[in-house]
Amino acid sequence: MLALVLPRHWHLRLFLRPTDCISHLLQEPPFWEADAWNQQQLIGLWREGKPLIPQILAYWSRYTERYALSRVCVVDFSMPGMDGLQVLSELADWPGARVLLTGQADEQVAVRAFNRGLIDQFIPKQTQDISRRLIEAVEHLLFSSHARHAQMWRSTLTQEQSALLRNPGVDAWLTNFCLKHWVEHVVIGAPFGVLGMDAAGKVAWLQLETRQGLQALAELAELAGVAGADLEEIRAGTRLADIELRQALSSSHPVSLMNAFAVGEPGGLLGAVFAVETRNGPDPENSYSRWLARQPKRHVQD
Repeated sequence: MLALVLPRHWHLRLFLRPTDCISHLLQEPPFWEADAWNQQQLIGLWREGKPLIPQILAYWSRYTERYALSRVCVVDFSMPGMDGLQVLSELADWPGARVLLTGQADEQVAVRAFNRGLIDQFIPKQTQDISRRLIEAVEHLLFSSHARHAQMWRSTLTQEQSALLRNPGVDAWLTNFCLKHWVEHVVIGAPFGVLGMDAAGKVAWLQLETRQGLQALAELAELAGVAGADLEEIRAGTRLADIELRQALSSSHPVSLMNAFAVGEPGGLLGAVFAVETRNGPDPENSYSRWLARQPKRHVQD
């Protein structure tokens, strides 16, 4: 049933036997560690003066193994031999998120497990439209940053930038924007913005600017050859220039200006989206959609 109703753009592994699922997931922690180490290396090189954006693009293109890491595990509470919580207790070293499917008789057990932090979500099987509920729960967990990764990348932000992003209106706006447009994204502080990639491997830069920083941006734009009405639009916050993006990519192309929009509540943070040149982007063959097409067809492992 799950194989039929869950989105085709998700990479799924379906296990009939809990022991097989446990065995598979317990092979993953070393690969999670390797991926975290690779990301930490990018930040370490950035601290030494190497721009982050080209490094992230190279990482996205090179390390397709990250697509195979299981981000969410969904288990039924009632199973022969061992229940769902017993399965999850065997996975203490596996760092992904956990969802428990429960029957009516199991709900109090699930509530206690949730309160103890043993599971991230539970869904009663008698819920109307359970497939929609399950998809929404898994999608939310897939899109949530792993705590370790979030901590690493948060270190690239200033205190002011972190405070801006924690604003509930900004946080919700960015979450919805990224979920709508990208399968992967990362928020960085230098330059300040969000680098995102869609399933086809196309990359875009969501530049973030405070209104207090518009004058400094206009000054940089003027030095880069922007003049006249374009400068006035930058100062007014109606358009933004991709100067720092082009500096990070060592691009010799002319500065691009794009219409600005409010990120969250009007009057606060501003944003504008810029396409990242193809020659700087990841290899399309290593995009998520191409990788997924190369995987075996979805089946239940018995």
